[in-house]
Amino acid sequence: MKLASIKTPTSRDGVLVVVSQDLSRYAVVSDIAPTLQYALEHWSRCEPLLQATSAALNADTNSGEAFSAQHAAAPLPRAYQWCDGSAYLSHAELVRKARGAEMPAMLYHEPLLYQGGSDDLSGPHDPIYIAADDWGLDLEAEIAVITDDVPMGVSVEQAHAHIKLVTLVNDVSLRLIMKPELTKGFGFYQSKPSTAFAPVAVTPDELADLWRNSALDASVVSHVNGQKLGAPNAATDLNFNFAQIIAHATKTRNLKAGTIIGSGTVSNRNPEQVGSSCLQEIRMLETIATGEAITPFMTYGDVVRIEALDANGDSIFGAIEQTVEAYAPA
Repeated sequence: MKLASIKTPTSRDGVLVVVSQDLSRYAVVSDIAPTLQYALEHWSRCEPLLQATSAALNADTNSGEAFSAQHAAAPLPRAYQWCDGSAYLSHAELVRKARGAEMPAMLYHEPLLYQGGSDDLSGPHDPIYIAADDWGLDLEAEIAVITDDVPMGVSVEQAHAHIKLVTLVNDVSLRLIMKPELTKGFGFYQSKPSTAFAPVAVTPDELADLWRNSALDASVVSHVNGQKLGAPNAATDLNFNFAQIIAHATKTRNLKAGTIIGSGTVSNRNPEQVGSSCLQEIRMLETIATGEAITPFMTYGDVVRIEALDANGDSIFGAIEQTVEAYAPA
């Protein structure tokens, strides 16, 4: 089934709805769960009722209301936890190669993970607000999963069953703020503004053969101002799947229901054929080839579009489409 949160002035967490497979219609399910967070916290009771609603909605094409991604919030407009990984080491290798640095050996054996801001997550059509256009604004197309309660010390085999939903992410980055921030040795903060999410989150059973070994076998297509950046496959060249990342995340702590885990920028080892999922990777390839990055970062008025497509070219989660706007403090 496909789930979404519709924006409402009365709730910061939106209203939970079930969306049809073709993303054209929805049914409000407040009688089952008022919000997605509630559903995740009561998944064993809510999931079969939501699945029944989904089956009925898909069986009757005249049922439900017209679904518009314009009205969708992030599936979890605010979450208890947003953790992002770096599961595609080809991406990390390029970044280090461009600056003449070696990859730490431990990154090939243990997932890299950081804890991002989760109190203000953007919907698929919310603007990307920045207060200055010289901060190196970049997109990062990623896959993410949402869990139920995961106990500390869970095994990789056990972790797979705790993945309840899969979705698509634009993990916005400010590259020119990120570099000096990282030199402090204490991770990201200012360089990571609000992360945006696709209109819907999808249960693994709905993905069928596209979901294997805790990875999504689908192309992630990114555009800026209508120009295609790339369409790498999210299951190809994946060094750590989501079960492995979750097991790593629970080594010393529990994960509570509603935790979101990101894959990091989707990247394949043949970007010359499939392209890239962020401008920084394109700039690194240019630097390696010519000694200079040519492609500019995004600025005011630019439009980014990210979409995951199945083998038929159909959108799985709906598209993230955001316009960069100048932020003016109140």
